[in-house]
Amino acid sequence: MTDVLSIAVKAVQIYAETHPRPTQVNQSQAAEMLGLSYPTVRKLIHSGVLPLNYCGLIPIEAIDRARAERKAA
Repeated sequence: MTDVLSIAVKAVQIYAETHPRPTQVNQSQAAEMLGLSYPTVRKLIHSGVLPLNYCGLIPIEAIDRARAERKAA
């Protein structure tokens, strides 16, 4: 049974690592991904920390940078 469980865990890890991510997210999704409130994300946008593209969405690269900076702090 332990082998089956370890295989299942590995399969979930592989899926999570290869599952396609969106190229851009809305402000609510960004708040969830960053573990912040919606008003805090709005403040980060207004201060220029998180950019908006021409569609009003946040590029996923900006989310990745913000997450990396939060981990480093």
